[in-house]
Amino acid sequence: MLKAVILIGGPEKGTRFRPLSLDTPKPLFPVAGKPIIQHHVESCVRIKELKEILILGFYPASQMQQFVSNMQNLYDVNIRYLQEFTALGTAGGMYHFRDQIRLGNPSAFFVLNGDVCADFPLQELYDFHRGKNDRALVSIMGTEATRQQAVHYGCLVLGKDEEVTHYVEKPRAYLSTLINCGVYVCSMEIFSKMGAVFHSKQQDYSLLNNGNGKDSGHIQWEQEILTPLAGTGKLYALPVSNWWSQIKTAGSAIYANRHYLALYKKAHPERLASAGSKSENGNANLICNIVPDVHIHPTASVHPTATLGPNVSIGPGVVIGPGVRVRESIILENAVIKDHSLVLHTIVGRGSQIGMWARVEGTPSDPDPNKPFAKMENPPLFNTDGRLNPSITILGYAVSVPSEMIVLNSIVLPHKELSRSFKNEIIL
Repeated sequence: MLKAVILIGGPEKGTRFRPLSLDTPKPLFPVAGKPIIQHHVESCVRIKELKEILILGFYPASQMQQFVSNMQNLYDVNIRYLQEFTALGTAGGMYHFRDQIRLGNPSAFFVLNGDVCADFPLQELYDFHRGKNDRALVSIMGTEATRQQAVHYGCLVLGKDEEVTHYVEKPRAYLSTLINCGVYVCSMEIFSKMGAVFHSKQQDYSLLNNGNGKDSGHIQWEQEILTPLAGTGKLYALPVSNWWSQIKTAGSAIYANRHYLALYKKAHPERLASAGSKSENGNANLICNIVPDVHIHPTASVHPTATLGPNVSIGPGVVIGPGVRVRESIILENAVIKDHSLVLHTIVGRGSQIGMWARVEGTPSDPDPNKPFAKMENPPLFNTDGRLNPSITILGYAVSVPSEMIVLNSIVLPHKELSRSFKNEIIL
């Protein structure tokens, strides 16, 4: 029997994801029509032996309740949310809830970071872990990055037989191009390693009188567990070439949206709108003009003369008027886009309205296509001159854009009624 643990952090994380995380917890933000962590859950339930998924974080349980009960109804697996009493770090939460993870005596458990998205090869990773015959305490899913970008991630150096001989989280200088994807299989004995770290901290804390303001149960998985394990013959890594990315910023959600829609073609073609143009006499299986890949929620209303795609997700209750053009965008629940408007590289927040003949456009922030293994750049909001870095346009919750206005490369916070056009601004 196997289990999976999905680590989702808490409300003070995900600040780079604002304003989208102001009204929806980041792990529940919909990408390709499903909350980010539902893609994790779907990958987990494909594994036959997996009987329970535990979601760990310190979001209030009330914010996660609806999602958990939806998942329970959808999938034949036990799913629970365990709320940490305070931020316990990436390993502290697992150690705190160790009894729930051990319950039922699983042979191993998966750990998935909630802010990564991927074509998760979980079965392959588990078979790799098992193939190490109890030598491996932890097996990491690894992937290639460019030399310049690798230093922003956990870097792995492999010896013979895929053993990790050296591991450094965000090294100061170049170490290796193989990076940690934040997806693991762990044997149950890992808890004794966590316990040793916890007890040594308990001693230190009693001496230091809790100096740094963090709970004594705060344990960092990468720095305090993985780094000391490297080179002991207990830590292994499986390099994979599957698509993988982090979701740190709103721009990375559009990039993830594109890839999840492409994955639907193989696994869930029924989630995609069929491609083609709507003609006068009507093509029965087409809602409107579709440039693949596009996901349209069944409750959305789209005018037949609208053109959507490529890489567009339309949420529940959305209304799209005649002649509207949308591409490379995510349109969230109950948004309204009126006649002949254009929406490019944009996330339109829940309940927002875009008037007729308006143009809402952002700048794509995809990885460099000319560099193999390039990952998403997550630049700060402002550059060194204090100017806004070009990125996708975001309309927060219940924003109103009047007819014939232009919004370019801007971020609009919730409940704003714009009165003019904007370019390269944050509208507070």
